[in-house]
Amino acid sequence: MINERTSGVLLHPTSLPGLFGAGDLGANAYLFVDWLAGAGQTYWQVLPLGEIGPGNSPYMSSSAFAGNVLLIDLFELAHQGWLEAVELIPDAGFSHDKVDYALQGQFRLPRLQRAAERFFASQNDAMHSAYLAFCIAESAWLDDYARFMTLAEQQGWRHWNEWPSALANREAHALALLDAECVGQIAFWKFCQWCFSRQWMQLKNYANERGVKLIGDVPIFVAYQSADVWSHRALFELDESGTSTVVAGVPPDYFSETGQLWGNPLYRWSEHEKTGYAWWIKRMQHAFVHFDRVRVDHFRGFSGYWEVPAGELTAINGRWMPGPGEKLFEAFENAFVELPIIAEDLGVITPDVADLRDKFKLPGMRILQFAFAEDNTNLFLPHNYIPNTIAYTGTHDNDTMLGWWNTASDREKSAVRHYLGTEEVSVPTDMLNMLSASVANTVIFPMQDVLCLSGEHRMNYPGHPEGNWAWRFSWDQVLPWQTIQLSKMTTEHGRTHPAYLPR
Repeated sequence: MINERTSGVLLHPTSLPGLFGAGDLGANAYLFVDWLAGAGQTYWQVLPLGEIGPGNSPYMSSSAFAGNVLLIDLFELAHQGWLEAVELIPDAGFSHDKVDYALQGQFRLPRLQRAAERFFASQNDAMHSAYLAFCIAESAWLDDYARFMTLAEQQGWRHWNEWPSALANREAHALALLDAECVGQIAFWKFCQWCFSRQWMQLKNYANERGVKLIGDVPIFVAYQSADVWSHRALFELDESGTSTVVAGVPPDYFSETGQLWGNPLYRWSEHEKTGYAWWIKRMQHAFVHFDRVRVDHFRGFSGYWEVPAGELTAINGRWMPGPGEKLFEAFENAFVELPIIAEDLGVITPDVADLRDKFKLPGMRILQFAFAEDNTNLFLPHNYIPNTIAYTGTHDNDTMLGWWNTASDREKSAVRHYLGTEEVSVPTDMLNMLSASVANTVIFPMQDVLCLSGEHRMNYPGHPEGNWAWRFSWDQVLPWQTIQLSKMTTEHGRTHPAYLPR
């Protein structure tokens, strides 16, 4: 349940400015926190922070627990003495407005390797103690993640079920031999996760001290090629060879006439129930440490999920299957004092999904771009909102508000004009104001809409496998009137966060 009126901005860290071709957890992340606080914003919402997968998607990570090592601030590693100045010269191919993920890997990973080598060769007892403490505290997932990444690299990133059988099946002697022969590379991946966690928690603390809270994003599913599936085969719908028998997706919807075939392995919920949902509890516990609130992607999958036979080329030939429902969330209630969860309840929402959300008093989501294609009963219209709601102009899957307007039908544009009571619509300013004035206790604006950017600046285009997740902004795009407008709107609608006392 969310009771206070607040406002925030959706921006993934990769979209931040920075010298190394992509945003990271460095100085510009702190500047962004300062900008949010100065504009009266309470929330910074990010996309999943895990390792990227196919198509550079943060929703297909190699671990449900690990952070994206490409987000590690290299300047901080240099400050620690683990990188040299010459290693901080940007690559000539870096772009200020688009992320080249292949170039990111080529540039950042060798520098992380050098930083790890110098760290392990150093005599800094305090930092070594902190590293060892992290490895012990996170060993439940970290050990297998580091093994998995080491093996995936050795095996040319083939799917884990194509590895030598002793390794694919995690036979004890094979894992012991791996640990003995690959000490350095396993330690490297652990070092990277320690650096990521250390830097993220420092950024989170900085934000919290300034009245800014972090909203994270937990994908309901994990990637097949992940440490989680490799190390917990019984929890997923796999055959004896470790191959998925059914995969995740959604039926045809607003975004795609053939549905969305995500391809993630589906959970064997009966096995999760036998363990008291231990894996899920650990996953959410990890998320609650790293974020103040957590958006759970595809919430409707907990009530019922779309099961597609493995090998299908689209998501059309699937079927609805029952999810864990109340049993999972009762396990959460028994494990946690509170559930700071946002239910991403978009898509085909049936009464059982709404009942599950409402029984546990979880705020759902409303998207303004979905509001104007039907009549006044449309739940996405602001007059139909309820207070316990997170309202957005659009999400990472939507066009920008200006891009939406430029491609909207005449009917939708007419509906907007009628709703606003004017023929002269200022896009996206009027939409931001409409959302902010609503009864929704929390409103979140994509940074692109705050900056009044057109459709070529959208973050993701569902159904398009390439060219996504690359958008970046520059500080010179943040015009003074935009910040003043955001701050004024937030204040007028009673959404400004409590004042903070600077250090």
